[in-house]
Amino acid sequence: MRGQRHLTIVIKLGSSSIVDEKTHEPILSILALIVETAVKLHKDGHRVIIVSSGAIAVGLRRMDVEKKPKHLPMIQASISYGGRDGETPLTERTQYQNAQNTFVELLHMGVIPIVNENDTLAVSEIRFGDNDTLSAITAAMVQADYLFLMTDVDCLYDKNPRTNPDAVPIEIVEDVTSLEADVSSAGSNLGTGGMSTKLVAARLATSAGVTTVITRSSNPGNIASIVKYCQSLKGSAQNPSSQPLSPADDDPLSRSTASRHLDTLSKPPLHTRFLPDPEPIRDRSFWLLHGLAAHGTIFIDEGTHRALASKAGLLPAGVVDVDGHFAQQEAVRLVVVSSKPTNGLTAADIKALVEVGRALVNYSAAEISRIKGLRSTQIENVLGYADSEYIAIRENVSLIRREKGNRPATPVVPRTASSEDLASRSNAQTTVD
Repeated sequence: MRGQRHLTIVIKLGSSSIVDEKTHEPILSILALIVETAVKLHKDGHRVIIVSSGAIAVGLRRMDVEKKPKHLPMIQASISYGGRDGETPLTERTQYQNAQNTFVELLHMGVIPIVNENDTLAVSEIRFGDNDTLSAITAAMVQADYLFLMTDVDCLYDKNPRTNPDAVPIEIVEDVTSLEADVSSAGSNLGTGGMSTKLVAARLATSAGVTTVITRSSNPGNIASIVKYCQSLKGSAQNPSSQPLSPADDDPLSRSTASRHLDTLSKPPLHTRFLPDPEPIRDRSFWLLHGLAAHGTIFIDEGTHRALASKAGLLPAGVVDVDGHFAQQEAVRLVVVSSKPTNGLTAADIKALVEVGRALVNYSAAEISRIKGLRSTQIENVLGYADSEYIAIRENVSLIRREKGNRPATPVVPRTASSEDLASRSNAQTTVD
């Protein structure tokens, strides 16, 4: 979808944004503004998807329950009462692709899809855990240009602004992993997450190349203003001279700013903007890393890690150890160990290691434990059969690559010098397909 003239915008609305926390009644004034904003963006030719958390909250009102329950069956009952159902789990590749194709067709038809996590189907399948994460996966699935995480604050701050009057807004984040912000808010009584889940969502979305924005939900009209501003910055970066921007080369939301220069751009509504990764993950690699629950861990040596980075498959010879209980065609974490321990890995060893990727395996944990460290030609002698010479074929492996200092400079108009300093981030994380 990227590369077309119009934009794809995913808007995530939390329960506390659209439902009163005390009465559990829908906040009709906010809902009306959200509808107005979505319709306006749609009329301007943009593709809009809404991810909403309101089903549980409305269900609580009908069930006369004050807070969101922790017990899963009670959550499922709340959703049923709330009236939303029908999401397909995305843990199977075909289901992920079907959902992706459904979005493409709906957007092509001019529909504004409304997506909600279906906890009623989440017992045996992966639970995203919150709609912040679901919105990021949705944005990655449709290769969205923007993901807006609407919340009850204007932006991220370096300290809690409710208790610290000198809190400084963080306007631009280039790397979520190096962010120093106050995320002490644990969310409302209606939701599952607070600011911490939004940072997880921002990390997922930006890794897929999606510009992610946190801003206040009570002013949904800010979405269009922020998008216009961001598109103007992109246009100015592409036209660094003092000449006006060309409407033919600019995105539609930026046409009204075509004659502005970078130094005269009006400041947008306060928000925090997470810049997209310059080397984004796409499709299958994203699904392997973020669409599947890991059922165990395979520990590999450094040489095998280098071989995987060079597009080789995972052979049993490179496997050092196995942890967990998993079956064939289930996802596992890949973790590198610097040397092969003589007596196996201890709990302390495992805790200190870092995950480097995910894989769908051809053999179960019990089978891999028996063939680890062996040549592929020895598999049949040990197991009595050999379904594959590989523990995981290369297309079923997705690696994380961590690098420092590879993020481009950001053309911004800072509000204050202090916020500009806070905005500068490094240590980018990208992915090797």
